[in-house]
Amino acid sequence: MGLLDTGLRRRAARALDRQLEYQRDKAARVKGREQQVVAAMIAHSREVRDKLEKVQPIAEEARVLEVGCGAHGLIFFFGARNGVGVDPLADHYARLFPEWQGRARTVAAPGERLPFEDASFDVVLCDNVVDHAENPRQILEEIARVMKPGAILYFEVNIHHPFYHVAASAHAGWRALGIPFEITPFADHTVHLTRRAAGALFDRLPLRILSETDDVAEVKRDRPRARHAGDLIKRVFFKNARYEVIAVREPVAG
Repeated sequence: MGLLDTGLRRRAARALDRQLEYQRDKAARVKGREQQVVAAMIAHSREVRDKLEKVQPIAEEARVLEVGCGAHGLIFFFGARNGVGVDPLADHYARLFPEWQGRARTVAAPGERLPFEDASFDVVLCDNVVDHAENPRQILEEIARVMKPGAILYFEVNIHHPFYHVAASAHAGWRALGIPFEITPFADHTVHLTRRAAGALFDRLPLRILSETDDVAEVKRDRPRARHAGDLIKRVFFKNARYEVIAVREPVAG
């Protein structure tokens, strides 16, 4: 295993550790206000389902998978009778957020190695996940593998100005060398994807893209007031725009 592979695995492990720490803190902060969280989750799940059903109806018995369901995933209020969520931290989240985690079956597993047979699901969801993972491309390959022919995918990830990719790569380099200087936004992610890099995740996959959108223009327009150095950088180099894809699994060749 090379230095880059070792560094990537360490970054992925560190991102998971930080995510769990954040969600433990959040569980304490939202105690007594769970219904506010639930209302936001319901609204987001309905928004995504409505987008998909404009493309094709989702049958009541459809098998629905969310890859990276996290603490507050779509699957919990998606209205799927046969829904399942996968997340490396699923067992922790089930204990931290019992108010909604029990609404769907969850499995503790990485998105790069989904524990399901080929062509198992009618709908797959992956909402702002892959830039926290060890291998974003491998996750997309696994998603395509477990989708039935004709199954529909909802995919969303944050994208950034290329400046952040360069900065994140430098951060990864010194962390791989053992330099103990950590910048929080880069420690929470394994990669900062550009618009081009996000689109390239779908190259040569058996997925037909039906819709591909981003809100880069809106993020640029609504840049934050400069309260600190980070805001000054964001006013020049946009950050955290949304890249969204709806795609259908192509039929199996032959």
